[in-house]
Amino acid sequence: MFRFAHTYYFYLLALIPVFTVLLVLFLVWKKKAMNRYGDWLVIRQLMPEYAPGKTMLKFILIMAAIASLVFALADPQTGSRLEKVQRKGIDLIIALDISNSMLAQDIKPNRLERAKQAISRLIDNLKGDRIGIIVFAGKAYTQLPITTDYAAAKMFTSTINTTIVPTQGTAIAEAIDMATTSFGESKRNKAIVIITDGEDHQGNVLEQTEIATQKGIVIYTIGMGLPEGVPIPIYNGDIQIGYKKDQNGQTIMTKLDETLLQRIASIGNGMYVRATNSETGLTKIFDDINKIQKSEIEEKQFSDYEDRFQYFVALALILLILDLFVFERKTRWMKKIKPF
Repeated sequence: MFRFAHTYYFYLLALIPVFTVLLVLFLVWKKKAMNRYGDWLVIRQLMPEYAPGKTMLKFILIMAAIASLVFALADPQTGSRLEKVQRKGIDLIIALDISNSMLAQDIKPNRLERAKQAISRLIDNLKGDRIGIIVFAGKAYTQLPITTDYAAAKMFTSTINTTIVPTQGTAIAEAIDMATTSFGESKRNKAIVIITDGEDHQGNVLEQTEIATQKGIVIYTIGMGLPEGVPIPIYNGDIQIGYKKDQNGQTIMTKLDETLLQRIASIGNGMYVRATNSETGLTKIFDDINKIQKSEIEEKQFSDYEDRFQYFVALALILLILDLFVFERKTRWMKKIKPF
């Protein structure tokens, strides 16, 4: 295993093109200065010891030395010992509804933002579990493949909004199918948590739930919103400009479909929880998920790394020493070279 411990030092490599531009400008200025004294070919005859190619050679040696020192500062390392680590946990996929109805404000600040906050807190409590995120509206998409990188999971969660899925709707069945496929051939116990207002627009969600359950997947559901229904806000940037209306000019109300979500959880051997302004329900579900037997998974990691910067320091020293022996005038052996 190879890595650089301090990759930010690579920004120093930007000095090389800067120095190259400066050299070109210097050579142009030098040539113009020489031309003021007379014809360049005549001037060359007056300076038989001058070797213009050596200026470029010295520059290349110095730039190569700088590059070697930058690589040394970045501290190249090689993994010296591979360890096998046993981790206990389950595979968990969050399927989050990001249709426009999730912007409803019956749960503050709105259904989607509250769900994202809850997911972020859930990630903070994971230990050894793998997590993936699927977002869905009219279609389902993988936001984050299943992983143990919790920092990446929180980052991807923070970027979720209603605009990243172009088709509106609530494709719960497609989200369950995608989550089922995303687990792959994993031998760990698996769970899906669906966070939605439950207004499914596909119709085959219960059949898809049964397919997932037959594969040993436990499905939980969280209902976001109130059964009474609230209007769906419309935004222009960050400014709310009104509420969504139908073709007759009537305000569209989005209602929580608890019955469907309860049936999904029942078929999926899981639990249904309705979110409120004080509790999203994800904590209750996570407590229940923790009761699922956690499987061991073997992971490989490099526990020790050895520094290899000394090789690049040595190369830089060799290049600088070579530069000391390169003179801008011709040496005896170069005088003997006559290509023409």
